[in-house]
Amino acid sequence: MKKYLFLLFTIALSVPLQAQKFTKVTDKSISLDNGVINREILIDSGRIYTQAFTLHDGESYCIPANSKEFSFTVNDEQFSGFSGWTIEKAISIVDNTGGEGVSVLLREKSNKPRIQIEINYMIYPDLPLIRKWMKIENISNEDLKLESLTTEDLVTNMIFYWSTILHKYARQTQFAHFVGDWDDPVVVVHNTKKRMGMALGNEAMGVLKRTAFNSGESIAEQNNIQVGLTWADQDYPFRKWLKPGQAWEAPKTFICLYENRDDAFEVVNEEVNTFMIKHMRPQIVKIKDKPTFVYNTWIPFNTNFNDSIIMDLVGDAADCGIQEFIIDVGWHVNEGGESAYDFIGPDTYGDWLVDENKFKGGLKPTFDYMKSKGIKPGLWMSVGSASVSSKVYKEHPEWFAEDMHGNPIYLQNIGSTKAFTASFGTDWKDYIKDKILSLVSSHGLAYVKLDFAVVTSAYVHDINHSGSYAKDHPYYRDHAESFVVLYERLYQLFDELHREVPDLFIDCTYETAGKHHLMDYAIANHAEGNWLSNFDEPSPVGPLRIRHLAWWRSPVMPASSLVIGNFELDDPEYEFGLKSLIGTLPIVLGDLRKLTDEQKRVIKSWASWMKAMQEKYDYMSYRKDLEGFGEPRQGFWDGWQRINFQTKEGGIIGVFKQNARENNRTVFVKDLIPDATYLVKLAPYGKILQEVTGRVLMEKGFKVTINKDIDGMIFEIGLK
Repeated sequence: MKKYLFLLFTIALSVPLQAQKFTKVTDKSISLDNGVINREILIDSGRIYTQAFTLHDGESYCIPANSKEFSFTVNDEQFSGFSGWTIEKAISIVDNTGGEGVSVLLREKSNKPRIQIEINYMIYPDLPLIRKWMKIENISNEDLKLESLTTEDLVTNMIFYWSTILHKYARQTQFAHFVGDWDDPVVVVHNTKKRMGMALGNEAMGVLKRTAFNSGESIAEQNNIQVGLTWADQDYPFRKWLKPGQAWEAPKTFICLYENRDDAFEVVNEEVNTFMIKHMRPQIVKIKDKPTFVYNTWIPFNTNFNDSIIMDLVGDAADCGIQEFIIDVGWHVNEGGESAYDFIGPDTYGDWLVDENKFKGGLKPTFDYMKSKGIKPGLWMSVGSASVSSKVYKEHPEWFAEDMHGNPIYLQNIGSTKAFTASFGTDWKDYIKDKILSLVSSHGLAYVKLDFAVVTSAYVHDINHSGSYAKDHPYYRDHAESFVVLYERLYQLFDELHREVPDLFIDCTYETAGKHHLMDYAIANHAEGNWLSNFDEPSPVGPLRIRHLAWWRSPVMPASSLVIGNFELDDPEYEFGLKSLIGTLPIVLGDLRKLTDEQKRVIKSWASWMKAMQEKYDYMSYRKDLEGFGEPRQGFWDGWQRINFQTKEGGIIGVFKQNARENNRTVFVKDLIPDATYLVKLAPYGKILQEVTGRVLMEKGFKVTINKDIDGMIFEIGLK
């Protein structure tokens, strides 16, 4: 039997295992070992489970006797790695970032097997991290209900009464027992006594994330970790119906181990951040032409603009060095509808026709003028809303989400009778895709801001006011299944748009993501940006809130995907606000016509500097916490570094004082070449402050003095 099992493994390989540096398969085990981390997976008596999960020369993080490896239910029956499986084959897998691993195919051990599962493990050079994901296939002749899928289900030696849990983007602390939610793409469990821990990464979409520690009901399951999708008894349960022959792939997860540390967040700032940039490679990292300065019309204009106003603003935007110009809500009208002014509500959603009362001759003349100024044009759209007066709603009422009573529902808020939410579980996806592509081909659209709820609301907390209860939509069977289908088909839309228009910048707002200020890996892997907020406060509160939200979400999330509105460039402290935005993707609003020539000259100098720094260092792909600088708050200093840690040629540093009592701080830089010589320059005019080695900057740092109560300084650090 052992010999036969070994042949099944070796014959099925798509990449010879001998060629793999980090993976090894025998008839009873799978080993993933890159010299930093090791995971030994045993296959014995129909069971599959992790026998050892270690950093080299360290103790195992996993207790195999109680570790299920994975778990889920099919038609309410529990399955795990201990359930009894026939091992079909193992296939070597690789990716295009240097990762390699093994994919194992298991079939339910039964006279009438119903499911087979594919488990994928991936390991990466020099990182103490293993990524894992699963695919479940229905091999029976009946429909199967898949629920409560947990991709990583392990019992650990992270004793809960010695452990601290970092959650909410690893910025908040909890103890003893934890079950996470949508704000937990990464959770860190840190054993303070043993100075070791693990970062748990969850790439699931929106409200369907579930990451837990010490949540087991029995003594044997104490100190367990679970990473996967929401369970059937949670508010937004995961469910997937599988037809005979249908397979479904679950979102990826990852576990990163570390030891000999007292700072639990360091694993996020270093290993997790490195993995995200080098191997996950979200959309904003992959694209070469990243915008560094964007304008949006939302404040103060709302819907009160026309082509004349926009062209005036475009001229001023060009004088400021703005690269992309986004016309927000108000450019559109429904077939036979009237122009909307004073933001009167969603009466113009759905048909997405250009309002020619505002734009004579359509958008093309305005967009052509933008392009003549070197500015790329963008538009706001509600990706899943339509007015009852729209042609699309009248012709296709069957495309719209329904509440539990079978009535159309507007997920964005409660009580709307003028507009409803379209369902991505229908042909609406193809309809809205065609609308966007038409705007691209007809008008040269380069940036699209896609807004408003399609799965859950950022503002309504009633869990019944979510998803769709429609019973006749083709892509989901019931309310619970609608969650995963709506998310998946939304992201399919983004992927299809990218395939047809590779340079289109997609900004998916937090409202579309489904919760307030929500950002996660699912969005980052399918959309370049996420309009993350709507702040209205002027300086100094507004810039502080910008820096705080950016700090809270990064470096777990790629900083340049964080589109933080609504700082107005005509703010009296415009330069301080702009400095605060440079830690993210700088997007500004306001009435540019109010700017003086001198203000525009200063802003243009910053715009030119940001563009030059991006071309030189690709700093927009990077951001880490600055050593010794903490959470942006009153009475303190905060800061960040956007140094290219792959080339180590340099990047930029931001340092901010917010009513702190001391006027001087020392800045220590990471990710430089010790013996190389670097220049420290003050932005935006490039005044050289120091010429020192990388070792000096990393070990001794450089001094910063800010005498004003509230101010910031931006520096370039670059090879001489």
